[in-house]
Amino acid sequence: MDSKLLDILACPVCKGPLLLYRPTGELVCRADRLGYPIRDQIPVLLEEEARRLAGDDPALAS
Repeated sequence: MDSKLLDILACPVCKGPLLLYRPTGELVCRADRLGYPIRDQIPVLLEEEARRLAGDDPALAS
């Protein structure tokens, strides 16, 4: 994913920063503990499509 695109993307729920978690190919919001999928190199930033992350999920430590 393009780093310039990552700089301007924000979590649709809290408007906080998103981090790319490469092992699962997700954009992660640490504040809301959500993982947004990337499909065909397009981020799907819909809350209903996001995966809820457990407190000990490795994606939150990245």
